[in-house]
Amino acid sequence: MNIGIVCYPTFGGSGVVATELGKGLAEKGHNVHFITYKEPARLLDAFHENIFFHEVRLNDYPLFDYAPYETALASKLVDVAINDKLDIFHVHYAIPHASAAYMARQILLQKGINIPVITTLHGTDITLVGKDPTYEPVVTYSINQSCGVTAVSESLKRDTFAHFDIKNEITVIPNFIDFSRFKKTNKDHFKKAIAPNGEKILIHTSNFRKVKRVEDVVHIFCRISSQMPAKLLMIGDGPERQNAEILARNSCSSLDVRFLGKQEAIEELLAVGDLFLMPSESESFGLAALEAMACEVPVISSNAGGIPEVNIDGVTGYLLNIGDVQGMADKAIELLKDEEKLATFKRNAFAQAQQFNIEQILPQYESFYQQILDLGQCK
Repeated sequence: MNIGIVCYPTFGGSGVVATELGKGLAEKGHNVHFITYKEPARLLDAFHENIFFHEVRLNDYPLFDYAPYETALASKLVDVAINDKLDIFHVHYAIPHASAAYMARQILLQKGINIPVITTLHGTDITLVGKDPTYEPVVTYSINQSCGVTAVSESLKRDTFAHFDIKNEITVIPNFIDFSRFKKTNKDHFKKAIAPNGEKILIHTSNFRKVKRVEDVVHIFCRISSQMPAKLLMIGDGPERQNAEILARNSCSSLDVRFLGKQEAIEELLAVGDLFLMPSESESFGLAALEAMACEVPVISSNAGGIPEVNIDGVTGYLLNIGDVQGMADKAIELLKDEEKLATFKRNAFAQAQQFNIEQILPQYESFYQQILDLGQCK
């Protein structure tokens, strides 16, 4: 197949999943065309003969305060579809990709070219941004006009039907993990540099938005470090980073908390972790937790959204209510002080993560593509 993938080219979950999916499809012999405003971050590490990148260019005109990206994207989709003979569009994150793909599809139909659109819902495009009255009518219409719709968790599927007037079927195809990359490796030299006295290492990764509750991460860690020697690695960047840094300096030893910014080789950092913290207010799936579990790191998390579909309470970690900082700290301390139990949870985390191996999820997408193509003309 010739597949056009539209995504945000950032470190966010939807962009990461879309990029890794495209790479996996290319490995299986499909031609994958990424269409976005910048080359996706996860494409920068290697060249693949079946992967193509098409940049959506925005020209500056005095008339526009904001360049019309959606229009430029739709035009680029038409161009790539015609010149590279695409079979299907797969757009990740509804805003504005689903509406741009719908517009492109209508233009192509006028030219006698029928290219179906699949929209994958990832989370905040539904649970946060999409519900805004500014976007809701277009989001609803675009989802209903898609030839196929997928969501990354049962929780997100329920939220979509609850908040939008959706007539389309939604197929759940969960996020996935590439075990050739995310796996436990021996990084003892690195661990010794971070925790020279054998301190336990806790890790948090996110885009540092309010919904991630990064200040809760700091509060949890401060409670833990008051009871046992520990270090905290804060990986990522975003609007709440500065507040979290100030809180860490004022609440517990800043020498025990390291803010590492955005990191490409997250798996190497996860390899030295003992526990992963995810106190999020909302998570459609919990991809960061899954990446940690693949590296044999148990998870202390909230019970928000799709996280319980990944992190199993009392087996791979613990689930607590949003904002229960003390409860999360208590469970973390309990687990970190019991080496035998911690080892069991690490094994359980790895076993659970294997349920989301890309080798099992990729065929689900291929089957869904074929199902949509076999239907022929859709809306």
